[in-house]
Amino acid sequence: MAKQDIKEIIKEEYKKCALDPTHFIKKYCLIRHPQQGIIPFNLYEFQDKLLKQFIKDNRIIILKNRQMGISTLSAAYSLWYMIFHPYKFVYVVATKQDVAKNIIDKVRLMHYNLPSWLKLKCIEDNKLGQSYINGSKIITSTSTKDAGRSEAVSLLIVDECAHIFNFDDTWTALQPALSEGGDVIVLSTPNGFGNWFNKTYLAAEEGKNNFIPIRLHWTMHPHRDQAWRDQQDIELGPRRARQEHDGDFLASGDTIIDGDLLQWYTETYIKEPEEKTGFDKNIWIWEYPDYNKEYMLVADVARGDGKDYSTFHVIDIENLIQVAEYKGKIGTKDFGNLCVEYATKYNDAILIIENATIGWNVIQVAIDRNYKNLFYTDEKTRYVDPNKVKNKLNAINKKKVPGFTNSGNIRQLMISKMEQYFNEKTFIPRSKRLMDELFVFVWNGNKSEAAHGYNDDLVMALAIGLWVRDTTIRIQNRRNNLTKKALDLFKVDNELPIFNSNTNSNKNPYIISVGKEKDDISKWLL
Repeated sequence: MAKQDIKEIIKEEYKKCALDPTHFIKKYCLIRHPQQGIIPFNLYEFQDKLLKQFIKDNRIIILKNRQMGISTLSAAYSLWYMIFHPYKFVYVVATKQDVAKNIIDKVRLMHYNLPSWLKLKCIEDNKLGQSYINGSKIITSTSTKDAGRSEAVSLLIVDECAHIFNFDDTWTALQPALSEGGDVIVLSTPNGFGNWFNKTYLAAEEGKNNFIPIRLHWTMHPHRDQAWRDQQDIELGPRRARQEHDGDFLASGDTIIDGDLLQWYTETYIKEPEEKTGFDKNIWIWEYPDYNKEYMLVADVARGDGKDYSTFHVIDIENLIQVAEYKGKIGTKDFGNLCVEYATKYNDAILIIENATIGWNVIQVAIDRNYKNLFYTDEKTRYVDPNKVKNKLNAINKKKVPGFTNSGNIRQLMISKMEQYFNEKTFIPRSKRLMDELFVFVWNGNKSEAAHGYNDDLVMALAIGLWVRDTTIRIQNRRNNLTKKALDLFKVDNELPIFNSNTNSNKNPYIISVGKEKDDISKWLL
């Protein structure tokens, strides 16, 4: 074949590759297969469709399952993008350095095996990046607050986004670098609720942002069938398999209370309040006071000017039903008055206020207003009759402190108690705000807390309430019932005459019945 013919063939082939990344990848890109070694990258149908989506849209977020080849596809697309688009900056953000390095290794392998007429001269090559003679380059990095700040990014790829700690901060840092219209491809398996990936993907499904959501289910892979999926349940466990292969947010993450159980509560009990009231309409009421019931109002206090909220729950003590709730930003004095007002409305409910830091300001309001059913913490009983203490904040018996004291390891005990109530399905929540917090209330190492960027004020108020109800009020009620039963044993014998100083009866008027036996009350008096 003449040299002129070869040049024309190469020229036409080059044009095809430049116009069609699918043609370029299928025909010229090699990948490393774990069993077969180096092989051509023969795209599956779903990968081909996704590649076309990369070209069409500039904001894509992908909820995927494991081993779908999407990271490899992103690497191949990056190589095509740099070869045929000079002076482009591809920036890859990954969970950790090994993952970032793996992406560069894939790009390097594909580029190394290209025919000479497609290959670009590499002017810089290291473990975290490559730069080419046409001015294009690819750099990978782990997530940091300063990611991508130095220059404009042409294409941003975020791998396993849901597993990058505090990606909210990284995304904020990347915004200036994307301001010139850079494309974004975000991909991840799920990792619970509340992280940037979860929020952004769900918002994209609802059309609330400019991302195009794509869900890649395991059934799209041509080599997987139900028998394979069933085996994953055996190898990984049903919950883990749902996370890794079904793209299930509920099954993923480290929520304190199981995601499926929270979903059941949401579908079973959560409903709109009968009334939204208060100056900010943040007092939600599901049941109005029933004067035959006993209630407790449990409050968690915030400054009123920060990111946290002041919250309270009103709970039917006997039936364990949430009947009212408040969540808002309000000054401590106003919040104290609000707590007293609603505790009074709900039959002088037991008013439980955490006494940490500014909680004292709210407690002081209750004391100044002489609220008669304020909860006190006692070293031994954890509950004190308010009538037996001096009702002044600065003159309280050291063993009897107003408010709930959350000290030592009590916090984790409270969380465990709350988890127990939910697992046993004995508490009935009504509030969507509360459930939203529970969906993002997670384990962070050994500590239970709200996911980054979220609040747990309603959760903590509930945990305090359920703990007090189980360890204090229930014990106090048991004591009262025992006392009542004991007193019921002491009754006047109807067969005996009523005492009359003028009677000539020889019967002792002080004899009473104790069960089936009779005794002389003078012995008790003595």
